[in-house]
Amino acid sequence: MNKSAQPAGFPTTRWSQVAHAVNPAAPEAQAALAELCGAYWYPIYAFIRRKGNGPEQALDLTQGYFAHLIERGTVASADPMRGRFRSFLLADCRHFLAHERERDAAAWRGGRLAVLSINARDAEGQYQLEPTHEQTPERLFERDWALALLEGVVTQIRREYEASGRGASFEVLKVVLEAGSCQVSQADIAARLGTTEAAAQVAVHRLRKRYREALRATIAATVADLAEVDDELNALFAALGP
Repeated sequence: MNKSAQPAGFPTTRWSQVAHAVNPAAPEAQAALAELCGAYWYPIYAFIRRKGNGPEQALDLTQGYFAHLIERGTVASADPMRGRFRSFLLADCRHFLAHERERDAAAWRGGRLAVLSINARDAEGQYQLEPTHEQTPERLFERDWALALLEGVVTQIRREYEASGRGASFEVLKVVLEAGSCQVSQADIAARLGTTEAAAQVAVHRLRKRYREALRATIAATVADLAEVDDELNALFAALGP
């Protein structure tokens, strides 16, 4: 399996976004709902597949789950003081699978849920690219969250560099954010940037500093109390562990 094929579209969720999603009167409600579903459809799909469901059944159940989450107001019970949103979502999905009949989920097939669009080929293709593990579906759900969070941070920084006209530089420098980056020589980076080693060292330092800042800010947006940021960072790296 291709280890680099990480589950995309699983960004962290701001509690303010959840609040908008559960308040139909809020102007941002529909956009928030669409973003929530777009962010979490793949990890939910993968979780359902790992529970022993085939591709078609998992697609139906994923559609049905988000219909349940939104139309029945289930998301309104998500309370930032009771834990992480991803933990709420995982527990709620387990409950849904235990009680929902497949025929009910299948009613949502074909995109009746306007805020959720899933390409069946993309969903299963992405799932097949994931590395195999002996871990539980719940443990892998946490791993998916961690990988996608880090990927989201890199994407955010890439956009910042592109906005300032430094997109090409980022594509060279991003290697220092990847596993095994200690093996990358400063001379090689400097050569690819067309600059001196001293200038390359400064550029690498700035990128790593921005990455740390963006990572903490992203984590901070997912907790109810900023005092929990360090604990959540530890949870992130633990999820990536063996």
